[in-house]
Amino acid sequence: MKYIEEFRDNKLAKVITANIKKECQDRQYNIMEFCGGHTHAIFRYGVQNLMPDNVKYIHGPGCPVCVLPINRLDSIIDLIKQENVILCTYGDMLRVPGSDKNSLMKIKAAGFDIKMVYSAMDALKIATENPNKEVVFFGIGFETTTPPTAVLIKMAKQLKIKNLSIYCNHVLTPSAMQSILDMKVEKGETPVMIDGFLGPSHVSSIIGTTPYEFVPKKYHKPIVIAGFEPLDVMQSTLMIIRQLNEGRCEVENEYTRVVKKEGNKKAQQLVAKYLDLRGTFAWRGLGYVKNSALKIKDEYSQYDAEKKFNMTESNTDDIKGCECAAVLRGLISPPECKLYKKICTPENPMGACMVSSEGACAAHYSYGGLLE
Repeated sequence: MKYIEEFRDNKLAKVITANIKKECQDRQYNIMEFCGGHTHAIFRYGVQNLMPDNVKYIHGPGCPVCVLPINRLDSIIDLIKQENVILCTYGDMLRVPGSDKNSLMKIKAAGFDIKMVYSAMDALKIATENPNKEVVFFGIGFETTTPPTAVLIKMAKQLKIKNLSIYCNHVLTPSAMQSILDMKVEKGETPVMIDGFLGPSHVSSIIGTTPYEFVPKKYHKPIVIAGFEPLDVMQSTLMIIRQLNEGRCEVENEYTRVVKKEGNKKAQQLVAKYLDLRGTFAWRGLGYVKNSALKIKDEYSQYDAEKKFNMTESNTDDIKGCECAAVLRGLISPPECKLYKKICTPENPMGACMVSSEGACAAHYSYGGLLE
């Protein structure tokens, strides 16, 4: 199977591993992956175990469900309780715990109308089939899932659908990278030392490689756009090590079979037509980050659930003891959280990082036994 088996080949993995060991110098290489797919691949295929002791992967905020702050989830739960709406959401959001360990799954079990959808267009169909009900689509994700939300607005306008709105929670990867690099260490915390980045895969297929150029230019850190497969991650790691050894800081693209420098222009134009940049947006673990999220343009405000229902955000804290925020910032690894595997499990998640398959805690729980 082209582009799958080739990138999981055991013999090639041994060659890359040997090259990495050969080229590693007497120094530490701390590499942060900025994609939940990379986190999953590193744990599932034991990539960390193949690395020399001085090469370490640090898990960043690459899971969109994980970085959504708890008050945004509480807001949509409050809306469902107060209004006669049908909420359409991707499956990952259903089990994410809000305050008081509430979740959309529990609200659904209580009789509220929540439907899991596989695409934004499913919400359009549901709105068409239920003209007497207000349908809200929970728009969430990085740049990858933003174009479908823009298409949803476009189609709703063309079809003159009036009972559909979007709760927009789309966030932007480059801004999160900058926040991590500018992050101030709180009292008692150990600073995160990052030498280079594995750039996200699908996100980069939309935005291209140019938006990351500030990383080497301003912060003098190399970044390599990496594919999802284990050999992609390993080869990209080797590319970062070579940059560091040679004193170079560049944006390189290992995932050339999918990612182009200019990205997907059509998708970019579509997003720009229907969505605007937010001045600031809260991320779990990072706090409020400037220019890090999108909102629906004022001219399409009839499709903006926040305006349509006058939604407000509450000031709620994460579940006591949950250290998901620290995991997302790379300050600790999942086993260092006191709740990990004791109280917090995939069956009983205390934080979003244990819910999503892209979350570091869930990936570590499923595949990380050899690392504990």
